[in-house]
Amino acid sequence: MPPTSDASDTPGPPGDAPVYGLTAVAPVLFKAACPECRESFELPADAFLLAIGGSRRTTTYSFTCPSCDSSVRKPAGERIVELLGQGGVRTLRLHSVAGSAPAGGGPGAAG
Repeated sequence: MPPTSDASDTPGPPGDAPVYGLTAVAPVLFKAACPECRESFELPADAFLLAIGGSRRTTTYSFTCPSCDSSVRKPAGERIVELLGQGGVRTLRLHSVAGSAPAGGGPGAAG
């Protein structure tokens, strides 16, 4: 007769089906601060958006302050980009298309 499984043999909370080969990990939290209300807090990765531009000036991360509901955008240096990317933050890569005119028309635009 094969051995039977008892609730103490299976991973996870009682009543859950066993999951083999997977390890549970705690969600990643990032410390952040709001420049408007000055509150400091921790937010999960899905609360951020990382926008990688063509320069340091256009590479930013953003989130909404949970205390005052302000939309916050801050510059993201190389180390911040690395940490947010490894932590599962959604990433948007900004780039210009070769040969396209800049927004607003530029020289010679009809107007």
